[in-house]
Amino acid sequence: MQFNSIDFAIFLPIIYFLYWFVFNKSLRIQNLFLLVASYFFYAWWDWRFLFLLIGITIVDFFTATQIYKSDSVKTQRFFLSISLLVNLGFLFFFKYYDFFVQNFVAGFSLLGIKFNISTLNILLPLGLSFYVFQSLGYVFDVYLGKIEPTKNIIIYAAFLSFFPKLVMGPIEKPGSILPQFSSERKFDYDKTVDGLRQILWGLFKKIVIADNCAVYVNDIFNNYHHYNGNTLFIGAVLYAVQIYCDFSGYSDIAIGTGRLFSFNLMRNFAYPYFSRNISEFWRRWHISLTKWLTDYVFTPVQMKYRNLKATGNAIAIISTFLLVGLWHGANWMFIIWGLLNGIYLVFFMLFNKDSHPIPIIVKNRLLPSVKELIQIVAIFLITVFAWIFFRSESISGAFEYISRIFSNSLFKKPEVLGLKIIPLILITIGIEWLQRDKQHGMEFTNLKFPFYIKWAFYYSIMFLIIYFGVSTPNPGFIYVLF
Repeated sequence: MQFNSIDFAIFLPIIYFLYWFVFNKSLRIQNLFLLVASYFFYAWWDWRFLFLLIGITIVDFFTATQIYKSDSVKTQRFFLSISLLVNLGFLFFFKYYDFFVQNFVAGFSLLGIKFNISTLNILLPLGLSFYVFQSLGYVFDVYLGKIEPTKNIIIYAAFLSFFPKLVMGPIEKPGSILPQFSSERKFDYDKTVDGLRQILWGLFKKIVIADNCAVYVNDIFNNYHHYNGNTLFIGAVLYAVQIYCDFSGYSDIAIGTGRLFSFNLMRNFAYPYFSRNISEFWRRWHISLTKWLTDYVFTPVQMKYRNLKATGNAIAIISTFLLVGLWHGANWMFIIWGLLNGIYLVFFMLFNKDSHPIPIIVKNRLLPSVKELIQIVAIFLITVFAWIFFRSESISGAFEYISRIFSNSLFKKPEVLGLKIIPLILITIGIEWLQRDKQHGMEFTNLKFPFYIKWAFYYSIMFLIIYFGVSTPNPGFIYVLF
């Protein structure tokens, strides 16, 4: 079931009530209940793939335990290899087999060699990329000595399958969330209220903004031959807004839902389109994936080539971002998008010194300086350019789309009429700008608003969600496909 469905609107209150008022006497029972609820949530989509999730859970629980018990490096590497083989084997088979077969056959056909290998048209299991990376992160951290493995398979299974983050993340670090399953959890009214606010804000971004943008984006990208450059540019900007509000909206719902059950899930988006350089953007966009790849791909590659200095850093960046693209799917467009972002970062690295902490944007001031505004707009535009490759169906289609933007028709009147979503997008930008030092757009902690203003705002948001939820097609969440 999806977060923006009637099914979930029924499922969540029932699970919440049972969790706090029926199964609240024992931590062990609470964990078991969360596990059963999460498996039910996943099986609602397709019960057959539940066995895949359970299989990966058992394998990695066992291999991590054996790695920790053994004093032999050879034995530790053996069990690490088993985990890698199982996880990456399933990921390759379900997500990349058809892609590699198609390109293998096409590549050799150019040389006049024909292979009769057919694709399997395999259905991609929901959330596979997310829970495989999370499970591998657990095994890696045990292997590297960062954490001790849990001795309780129920806790590990609940950690891996916890339904708020199961399908689209965040990809949690085991060292931060596993202890939460082992600690007593008490009902917290303030956490519940803030969680509900974050869920509401996530639904608003998804249903009101992203789904309405999708109507225009789909039409423009599917019929780009018929539109002028100005319209195509608007379509690319709307897609950048759509994918942000779609995915960050999901993350807000996931984090808010986790908070209802007294879990603190990691932040996944930190207002990335307010970034002033491309490195900052990637520390604000899909933070959990960026952090995972930094820890387990970028840093090891960087260390391997550390004697090459800038060249070694460039190799590490490009390698990481090729994987970023490939992680999104078996499609050359995703790989090109990842490579393009890697090139952006390499150029930034060559001419700038970067600081790792995420700074508060325009701290203690309402408006950015002219320089900061130019930086924010410039970074947004180059990310929009990269998103064109991500959204396009083919390489030739992407280049034709871009060439039509940079034509004389760029200065013509837009051909898309009735963009009723523009005022709502501007309001969303304004709210997130004012809340840029907060975790989400509706975090009103320490803000002294009269209660009637808060409730007027809540009811306005709920009205828009219901109105657009009924009147706008629901295309589902974009990242469910990845």
